[in-house]
Amino acid sequence: MAFEADPELGDVLVPAAEIRARVQELGAEIGQAYAGERPLLVGVLKGAFVFLADLARAVPAPVEYDLMAVSSYGSSTESSGAVRVVKDLDLDIADRHVVLVEDIVDSGLTLAYLRDLLAARRPASLEACALLARSSTPPGDLAWIRWIGFHIPDAWVVGYGLDVAERWRNLADIRIWRGQPGS
Repeated sequence: MAFEADPELGDVLVPAAEIRARVQELGAEIGQAYAGERPLLVGVLKGAFVFLADLARAVPAPVEYDLMAVSSYGSSTESSGAVRVVKDLDLDIADRHVVLVEDIVDSGLTLAYLRDLLAARRPASLEACALLARSSTPPGDLAWIRWIGFHIPDAWVVGYGLDVAERWRNLADIRIWRGQPGS
């Protein structure tokens, strides 16, 4: 079935062209912030993998990257309230300039957990870059995020790496999901 015909997919919230342009801007900003350095981009799997790949290529300087996986949703559309590390980093981040790369900031719980976990490993600096932030995210939870791609309304979204039960990650746009939990 073509994506456009699927009744679970709603309107395009962020078109692919806008995503590409904003990722280029974010990459340039990160490049300026770390001029002369080799920052380590830490992507949060699975949702941020597309964003991380595009962002790493958009930084006009050498970068390294590593991946970690955490879970607070499982296959549900509601957070369990508990974050657990499913796959930890392979690299030591001590004395490194680290940029935590996240797909979406919702409650801020996952990002706060990761900030504390990574800060305890004594990086030279720790910043965050999120592609999306929901309008309901408490402002205090966004204060430490240096780069945010787009602020979006409180709708469940899919595409560009974001999913519902592993579906829709391969959409080029970010779209509203109209399905029902458990579907």
